[in-house]
Amino acid sequence: MNVKRTFCIILLLFILFSTLTFVSADDDDRSYSITHAFVDLTVGSDGLLHVDERYDYTFEGKFNGVYRDIPLKPGESIENINVSAVGAYPVLSESEKNGQKHLTIYLYADSEHTKKIRDCDVSVYISYDMKKVVTLFNDVGGLQYKLWGDQWDVGVDSLDVSVTLPGDENNTFFLNPEEYTVSSNLDKNTITAKTNSIPKGEMYELLVLMPLDDFKDATSAKHVNQNGRDMIMKNLHDSIEGRNFWNTTYLVMALLSIVSPITAIFTYLKYGREPKVDYDGIYERELPSDDPPEIINALIENKIKIGKPNMKGFEASIMNMIDKKIIKLYTEENVESNTKDLILTFNNERKNELSSSEKIVFDTLSNFATDNMLNLSMLNGMLSSESNAKWFMSKMEIWQSSVIDRIDVEKYFDGTGSNIISFLAFGGLAVGIIITILGFITNLRNGFYAAIGGVFLIIFSIAIMFIDDDIFGRWTEEGRTFYLKWENFRKFLKDNSLMNEHPPESIVIWKKYLIYGAALGVADEVYESMKLQVPNISDYDDGIFMYHYYGGYNMMYSAFRTGESAANPSSDSGGFGGFGGGSGGGGGGAF
Repeated sequence: MNVKRTFCIILLLFILFSTLTFVSADDDDRSYSITHAFVDLTVGSDGLLHVDERYDYTFEGKFNGVYRDIPLKPGESIENINVSAVGAYPVLSESEKNGQKHLTIYLYADSEHTKKIRDCDVSVYISYDMKKVVTLFNDVGGLQYKLWGDQWDVGVDSLDVSVTLPGDENNTFFLNPEEYTVSSNLDKNTITAKTNSIPKGEMYELLVLMPLDDFKDATSAKHVNQNGRDMIMKNLHDSIEGRNFWNTTYLVMALLSIVSPITAIFTYLKYGREPKVDYDGIYERELPSDDPPEIINALIENKIKIGKPNMKGFEASIMNMIDKKIIKLYTEENVESNTKDLILTFNNERKNELSSSEKIVFDTLSNFATDNMLNLSMLNGMLSSESNAKWFMSKMEIWQSSVIDRIDVEKYFDGTGSNIISFLAFGGLAVGIIITILGFITNLRNGFYAAIGGVFLIIFSIAIMFIDDDIFGRWTEEGRTFYLKWENFRKFLKDNSLMNEHPPESIVIWKKYLIYGAALGVADEVYESMKLQVPNISDYDDGIFMYHYYGGYNMMYSAFRTGESAANPSSDSGGFGGFGGGSGGGGGGAF
């Protein structure tokens, strides 16, 4: 890493900062906006939540359509989705991924669906029913719902809200953040509200408390066996008070935003310049060292935190044990889905041959086995349970610590500079967010300098947060050579032309390539090269190839993400009432 690259990064950030308020352009000369949105909620006495949404789009240029993402918390479901439009002919495509419903709405200018929309106004109507969103505690019914989510690609000029409740009396509602509310009213069982513009990245949330007597046979509601009113009000109060407290506390930091980039420059000059080494290889065909894949993953693939393994290292460790036959893999026909399930079996007699970190992986997976067999396609469902998910994530942390303990990171890498930048990034991001919120909320028009300083600090902090450790830290001479060799090996695995010129001489080497490709995040590229070089690869009765061919990577990734989500305490009812903890929301955009 040279000084020029660092200064180029900083220069680009300053250019972005200086042009932020003057330039708004799209690469393909098209744009769109949402001029108005309307959200109508109806809470049924059975706990069912019916949602009607309308979004008024103005398109400039040619577009294919719009999309809408609706997050679903564990246990929540959505059904009876209907879409219509005024100003275009819609075609709906539904999918569900990563805990949210994804609606792709293609918009056509003609009824034959042959022409894309261009330079027009379109109103899109979406309706659906949601179950297990209304929550019934022992003393109160509650609905916490994001009327506008923070994942939209653009903001909205104004939002109208109408909420119909099951009963006429003793209803209470709150809208947050209050600064977006222009007017709100409760008339018997109907809540209405209007907002001013809500910018991109912000949310607008409704909290309603209702008498339990208004609900009858509430099979569509979520039931929580505890009193909720005091908890909800405390969470709401704490959320509002906490926000005000931090806004006030960090006001004095508005003038300190320039300190962050200056500190970053001095940190790089003192700690970030790499040593010169006697190595100039272009690529490596053989494994540069005999270190296990999880070690390589920690040192080479996870550049954001050098020395700490990630999920790719966990999977590579699984594949390595499959290759050693300590974990065996076979397929089993799934009659219901007409697909093949991946089944793992565990050889406990050979467990002592494993390293300490491999034993943790072995034990983590075998814990979910029945009769020593684990169906990988079922693991995702098992980890949707909060208790299972928390146990799994705790084992992941133990595994990461075990791998870290096996690595003498200081032998390879001096992280002094990267540690300083990590502190600077997270501290700067927190300060920047506070400054920006304070500038726009307290003095939306007159707090220009405070707001711009906060925006700059946020952009700069996020930029350095995701910069690799070795930009501001530096490799030792031994570590630099080690890193360059493994990077060249990764480059070899990714490059189809190089693999074609120098293909492995045996299936055994291909398996090593797949294992270390997984650790380095390039397993898919290795497999694609392998399919070109090895005919009928899917016919090989080998666990490593079957793991890839039948989607073992995706199964483990999906299970890991499910476990990560389910283990998050914010999904629990204990967070009910705190700002941002509601259902719904999500976002959308145009394409």
